Amino acid sequence: MSNERTPLVTSGVCGLSVAAVACGTPTHNSPESGSETPSRDPRKLNTFFGVMVPTILSMFSIVLFLRTGFVVGHAGLLQGLLMVIVAYTIISLTILSICAISTNGAIQGGGAYYMISRSLGPEFGGSIGLMFFLAKVFACGEYVLGLVEAILDVFGSDPESAVSKGVRVLPQGYWYTVLYSTVILLLCLLVCLVGAHIYSRTAFVIFLVVTVSLLSIFISFIAVKPHEIIITHPGSGNQTLHYNTSYTGFSAATLRNNLGSGYSLDYSTNSVMTFASVFAVMFTSCTGIMAGANMSGDLKTPSVSIPKGTIVAVIYTFTVYVVLFILVSATCERTLLIQDYGFLQKINIWSPFVTIGIYCASLSAAMCAMIGASRILHALALDHLFGLPLAPAAITSSSGNPWVAVLYTWGLAQCVVFAGHLNAVAGLVTVFYLLAYAAVDLACLALEWASAPNFRPTFQLFSWHTCLLGIVSCLVMMFVINPVYSSGSIVLLLLLLLFLHYRSPTSSWGYISQALIFHQVRKYLLMLDVRKDHVKFWRPQVLLMVANPRSSCQLILFVNQLKKGGLFVLGHVQLGDLDALPSDPVQQQYNFWLSLVDKLGVKAFVDLTLSPSVRQGTQHLLRITGLGGMKPNTLILGFYDSCTPEDFFLQDTAFCDSSIGKSSEDEYNFGVDVPSLQAHFPPVRHVESPRWLSPEEYVGIISDAIKMNKNVCLCRYFFQLEGEGRDSNVDGSERTIDVWPLNLLQPDSRDYEDVCSLFLLQMACVLNMSSKWRHARMRIFLNVETESGDQSWVVNEETFRELLKKLRIRASIKIVPWDSVVQHHTKPGGERSAEPTQALSEDFLSAVNCTLTEHSSQAAVRFLYLPRPPAHHSQAPQYLAQLEAVTSGLGPTLLIHGVTPVTYTDL
Repeated sequence: MSNERTPLVTSGVCGLSVAAVACGTPTHNSPESGSETPSRDPRKLNTFFGVMVPTILSMFSIVLFLRTGFVVGHAGLLQGLLMVIVAYTIISLTILSICAISTNGAIQGGGAYYMISRSLGPEFGGSIGLMFFLAKVFACGEYVLGLVEAILDVFGSDPESAVSKGVRVLPQGYWYTVLYSTVILLLCLLVCLVGAHIYSRTAFVIFLVVTVSLLSIFISFIAVKPHEIIITHPGSGNQTLHYNTSYTGFSAATLRNNLGSGYSLDYSTNSVMTFASVFAVMFTSCTGIMAGANMSGDLKTPSVSIPKGTIVAVIYTFTVYVVLFILVSATCERTLLIQDYGFLQKINIWSPFVTIGIYCASLSAAMCAMIGASRILHALALDHLFGLPLAPAAITSSSGNPWVAVLYTWGLAQCVVFAGHLNAVAGLVTVFYLLAYAAVDLACLALEWASAPNFRPTFQLFSWHTCLLGIVSCLVMMFVINPVYSSGSIVLLLLLLLFLHYRSPTSSWGYISQALIFHQVRKYLLMLDVRKDHVKFWRPQVLLMVANPRSSCQLILFVNQLKKGGLFVLGHVQLGDLDALPSDPVQQQYNFWLSLVDKLGVKAFVDLTLSPSVRQGTQHLLRITGLGGMKPNTLILGFYDSCTPEDFFLQDTAFCDSSIGKSSEDEYNFGVDVPSLQAHFPPVRHVESPRWLSPEEYVGIISDAIKMNKNVCLCRYFFQLEGEGRDSNVDGSERTIDVWPLNLLQPDSRDYEDVCSLFLLQMACVLNMSSKWRHARMRIFLNVETESGDQSWVVNEETFRELLKKLRIRASIKIVPWDSVVQHHTKPGGERSAEPTQALSEDFLSAVNCTLTEHSSQAAVRFLYLPRPPAHHSQAPQYLAQLEAVTSGLGPTLLIHGVTPVTYTDL
């Protein structure tokens, strides 16, 4: 068989196509085409250059050189170490999730976005991806502002002097800061436009420079002797503030003084610091853990490189931060730490070591953030989640560099630098990153809880406990840092979720929600015990047999209203014998039927079967459709008559419009578009065409259902019913529901409380509770012989009113004189026929029909009693002829035979 030789399925929709786009080749090229041009393959980076170097540089960046003193000075050593431990605990939990996801399949371009979107689906993945992109943009702006701060610390003009001295020639001020930041951003833009490979080469040189600078700092704590330091800051007005402090060298007294916290005024923002605000700045050093993951499209083996490189980089940076915090606390006075962010230059054996390290680390982190953000935006654009606004970001150069996405990122980062100060944007950056980390943990948690057999990551050092702890930690720290930013970011995330949900982007990535739903549904189905069923919780669970949906759409829409939150299954029998066929033809039809369900907007399942006869196929479906306590209890059939069916597909514009010209978000439709849906279902039956079903077989289906203890409904003239579509605004206020609860073919029947009559009332009441029939008027007709001497019908009417009151059914009761009809039911000898299957005169059937027409001609739908079918199949044509005569010309009518007790008067 052909499907036994199909190749392995790729890990996602961005498998070969994304690689092709990144290389600048058309997405429709075959996989072999990439092997012909290996020089254009963008995957060139190994673990060290592609993951470790970018991650280490991003995590050192500005905090290591410019905010170490800020953290230790305000928080003290103990709280500073606590911050480092908390921050690294959070990112370590997230790293475990990243390693698990990244080792469970091939990772394409987009890094964290790719992981989240392919795990949680397009809505969650797209919204978090955009949030993560914004986090990278803000981080880029933050790193640039930190670099400008460091430049001005060395080259900025002295606030005490109006004349520039030495190298301090750069004027200072808000707009000058913005100007310098713009120039640096332009430099980053030029490097990023050249491509990630140029950055990766320069990144290694920067890494060596930063390493040398770091070594000089550690050596300086030992080599540099204690000395006094004078610090000046511009104060309010034209005042200049002076601070006398010192570098003490290793001192127990200094260490003791720096153990506790000492939160005070931050000289750059003029606001008093707290644990939350200091932690927000400190946590920006931990936002680089995804620097390697964001380069996933450029890595040779991302599933190997990302876990290994990220873990090594995090252990290395954690060790450096802890050692540096301890050394700073033991050698520097608190005033020096709080009032001079660049104090490491003043205590270094040669200050240019630190200066060059700051410049290189900050510039590298800014470029890394810009490249990472552009890769995320490029992946978002390729997936068409946000449509036209991001469409240009999918454009790449001949070498695979997404230069338009880089321009987008540069433009937004330019807006961020208008904040003017690093500390002003640190809180927002941290909140965005924490939200993205929580999403990664959520993705891994969902995969673990779904228990999907294909979730087999080679990295095993994680569990659902670590994922859940990571989510809680991220969310708690978000609100500790800044409740306003946290609430705003979550609201933005929810708005993006709603936007993507209603925009309904459909993908072939696989939805984790489907796996989770399956897991939960299976569990609850096992809990739904049929032995605990009770009549007061009964609801209709319907199997609607459909021969051709072209002529049955109105009936499908009506039954969708009738189900009252119960099971609704569309059943279809295809005639055939599997022994004579090479494969099962039914399996290929499910997508067409499910697309029909989507088009009609009904909440229905689909069950198809192959059988030699329709009767046998219906028996199969009645027995095997559903699971556990969710199995059909009611069979609904279209009426067997000689009416020419109408083609609903030709009337509804949803089935007439072609898919040509539709936007790209509708392209993925599970392989079924409107033309193919039209072509799949055959034209409606012509009047002279042979029927698949004989009268005997049709009546046999009714008998089978009753024998299987299923209720039966026959529906006639529902092609005349309008206003059932999902776009209809009908509320039922102008509709009437008529119920005839007695067996009209047996006038002697006066039992209003038999199971079938009560079932009839229940179904009418269920319809009256649905959205499009809620305001409809219900009328119940009681046919009585008023001219006879027996006045018991008056008592029966009162009894029936009491019954309706007990059943809480709001309806008006109409008395219909039945004498003129009954006289046609009497035999010539004066006796009435007692057998329901006995031939009834045409006059009687015509009289019944005339009475129904007289009283119910204006009703929107009618509920009639369906007599039990005859025992012998030879009487089937007669039985159907009687039903056809009684309901002729009535309009939408349901003939119902109930076998299930469905009413309950107690609590």
